[in-house]
Amino acid sequence: MTSMQIPGQIHEYQRLSHLLTRQKAAFLNQPMPSARTRIEKLNALKALIINHSDEIVAAINEDFSNRAESETMLAEIFPLLDAIEYSKSRIKKWMKTERRKTPLNLAPASAHVMYQPMGVIGIVVPWNFPVFLGLSPLVSALAAGNRAMIKMSEFAPGTADLMQALIGRYFSEDDVTVVTGELDVSTEFTKLPFDHLVFTGATSVGKIVMKAASEHLTPVTLELGGKSPAIIHESFPIEEAADRLAFGKGMNAGQICVSPDYIFCPENKLDAFVNAFIKSMSQAYPTLRDNKDYTAIINDRQLLRLKNYLDDAKEKGATIVEINPAHESFEGTRKMPMTLVLNTNDTMLIEQEEIFGPLIPVKTYHRIEEALKYVHDRDRPLALYYFDYDNKRAETILSQTHSGGVCVNDTLSHVAVDDAPFGGIGPSGMGHYHGREGFVNFSKAKTIVRKGRINVTKMVAPPWNNAMYNMLVKSLWFKFKVLKR
Repeated sequence: MTSMQIPGQIHEYQRLSHLLTRQKAAFLNQPMPSARTRIEKLNALKALIINHSDEIVAAINEDFSNRAESETMLAEIFPLLDAIEYSKSRIKKWMKTERRKTPLNLAPASAHVMYQPMGVIGIVVPWNFPVFLGLSPLVSALAAGNRAMIKMSEFAPGTADLMQALIGRYFSEDDVTVVTGELDVSTEFTKLPFDHLVFTGATSVGKIVMKAASEHLTPVTLELGGKSPAIIHESFPIEEAADRLAFGKGMNAGQICVSPDYIFCPENKLDAFVNAFIKSMSQAYPTLRDNKDYTAIINDRQLLRLKNYLDDAKEKGATIVEINPAHESFEGTRKMPMTLVLNTNDTMLIEQEEIFGPLIPVKTYHRIEEALKYVHDRDRPLALYYFDYDNKRAETILSQTHSGGVCVNDTLSHVAVDDAPFGGIGPSGMGHYHGREGFVNFSKAKTIVRKGRINVTKMVAPPWNNAMYNMLVKSLWFKFKVLKR
């Protein structure tokens, strides 16, 4: 594996471009890998994950300064293994050329759609789930027959170095390669003429990535996040809502793109919700400072950002409810307690920016239409969470809102469904991956019309108004049930 940390004055773009050129050349030598080849590559990825899961857990834990092994296993390792097995069992079916209907005016002919690999996929990985969000799109890319270059996050350097070494051990550089490095490497990476570029991260950065990709008209898949709302219906048991939301928000200390970003609950149940949420969090995490189950903030920069959100909210009149059951000090650590923020307003940073941490505003409504209007008036989110056991009412909510995905009476779990697409909408992203949709996303659906020896076109061709043309026109009008002289 070529190292991306060579000292001195290096032209990053040329070096990255060389790697891409090699992969594109290798792709041209095998532009339509067989199902067997694709499955072999997925098996190699599976072996990498299984054989080195302990090392992966340890590297991520080190990068965060603390992240529960259970969270890494449940949110990164097992979902990847599920995705690999799901794709392996369906690749042959997905690869089959599909027959499509041919219009009468093209007869005799057949029409088919072939799903052809695009070439080399670029994948830019965020720091919050540095293995899952790098390898999950890779699963779809390999299933579709592509090669890939992966830029790991500089904010998870230990994991980045480990993945570079492991990918280099299980894959040739012409198949899959991992590059590491700081922001300058990421910037040059997104400028490369990939056949498709995947970026997961902040909406503001996504705009820059899309602009860079546009120079080569590179298609992009953007997974951007945003502010994902949770809405609790008046009829839903408030303690149950608090338990389910506490679990979802507690995962990775809220450092998840689909983490609930704010909660709407009925005004007359606010106190009950706050008390139930505190109770649920306190039972799950009775201590925080030295608790291996409670994830730390990834770095000092992110911790400072979150503290600034809290300070800004306090100055502007918010009520801060810190959940710190053991009354611990977190000096010298990157632990940050889960904190409810009440009485917020639109002037506060916490209302304007994606939170991406263990802070969550709780808002109230008199009528649920107020909550829906609030959601409608803002950017379309990556996820929406609705709590209501009435299926008919829930269907109405789903039909009246737009979001990348939805959980009814749960949080986060839609991301783990392999047989369904994952992706944003508008400011929360574009494009999909996972399962069949990932295969299609990283393929070119190529239409093929095939004709045989009989050339009917010649009989219909100019000079017009010939007998065959007139018969064809009458047949077409009849097909559309139009009587025309």
